[in-house]
Amino acid sequence: MKVLVIGSGGREHALAWKIAQSPKLQCVYVAPGNGGTASDSKMQNVPLSNVQDLKHWAIDNAIDLTVVGPEGPLSEGVVDVFRDAGLRIVGPTQAAAQLESSKAFSKAFMKRHRIPTAEFETFSDAALAHAHVDRVGAPIVVKADGLAAGKGVVVAQSLEEAHAAIDHMLSPDANVVVPTGGEARVVIETFLDGEEASFMVLCHGLSALPLATSQDHKRLLDADQGPNTGGMGAYSPAGVVTPAIHAKVMREIIAPTLKGMMVEGMPFTGFLYAGLMISPKGEVHTLEFNTRMGDPETQPMMLRLKSDWFEVLWAASAPAHAPHTLEHFPTLGMGHSDVMQSAHPLDDVELVWDRRVSLGVVMASHGYPHTPRYGDAIATLPAPSDTTQVFHAGTRREDEHWVTSGGRVLCVCALGESVQKAAQNAYELVDQIHFEGEQHRRDIGWRAKH
Repeated sequence: MKVLVIGSGGREHALAWKIAQSPKLQCVYVAPGNGGTASDSKMQNVPLSNVQDLKHWAIDNAIDLTVVGPEGPLSEGVVDVFRDAGLRIVGPTQAAAQLESSKAFSKAFMKRHRIPTAEFETFSDAALAHAHVDRVGAPIVVKADGLAAGKGVVVAQSLEEAHAAIDHMLSPDANVVVPTGGEARVVIETFLDGEEASFMVLCHGLSALPLATSQDHKRLLDADQGPNTGGMGAYSPAGVVTPAIHAKVMREIIAPTLKGMMVEGMPFTGFLYAGLMISPKGEVHTLEFNTRMGDPETQPMMLRLKSDWFEVLWAASAPAHAPHTLEHFPTLGMGHSDVMQSAHPLDDVELVWDRRVSLGVVMASHGYPHTPRYGDAIATLPAPSDTTQVFHAGTRREDEHWVTSGGRVLCVCALGESVQKAAQNAYELVDQIHFEGEQHRRDIGWRAKH
């Protein structure tokens, strides 16, 4: 089998690394890939990113399966294009990807289908948005209605910070992708207190296969201080997601989401990522949806996974033979047990995870997240082992050396019997890696340690 992974970050390196372990694989191609995928003998980089070019390349090279890593190609309709060409691919359609590509669509969808989330209002008029913030007060959350590489959210602790976020996100030169209609919008939400967790499932219509839980660390600095980033580290599993919380999320968030997408004519396939806020009382709200695996959560998760990842993804990409209408599912209720009863390729898939904790530390470039510097030489990297792996994100090969080529450069992952031990093992590797201006947090997993 030949597999194509679309993307160039740490998530894509981890996906390709795990897929390549399958005995069924001839080669894993990564488009466009990075320095890590370029240096792996089981992988080959393909210098393409345009959706149509990728389609033609996949046809010409008889690619058996394509897996989409980042949100950009999904919002551009890569799944629709590949399927129309008869190619097998894992991911949601362009319409279904709106759950991530438009915060306004996602919040309105959750409201329609009674999926627990924060109270919100959507604005395209800055004056109305400012007035709303003054009326509600701070802390308050301001989100850009578009793809922003995980950095389009401001949790404003003051009115001044909220007003500044509105002005930036609604300005003509804001660095976000505006909705299809071409009008910049912001979603302003009530602030929710609690502990965050990442909950990902692999979907095929009404069937959902839960993946291992994880917890991301969005802020640049220790103790969750500093600006939001794409993610500075993660660990898996997330202890805050107890069995009771897990069942609640499947029942109250995942099941009604899949049902709602089916009702609205957008059956969901691929990865659905629910960013959760879990209150001290055990209440669960959906902060946002992503329609792909998380980064950096994927990296430590793949280190824990023991199952043949290719076989799982192959099942998830099976053509949908069942009719996409709810009238064919008369017993479907809001419980996930009903969802799982429908005949789908994922129904009989069971994932096996290493019982140990996996923890990943992101090493970022100088100036990240606002003005990352590229081109800094990276010293020799530690060799991988059965319990450790360094995944590349923003790297490229230059004169037989690695240099930085992105904001987040590496994700250093390690297994351990506890969060503390996994962190110790990961940081021992981090301390061996050097490049000018490097930044990383020293407290990944801190919530689980206290």
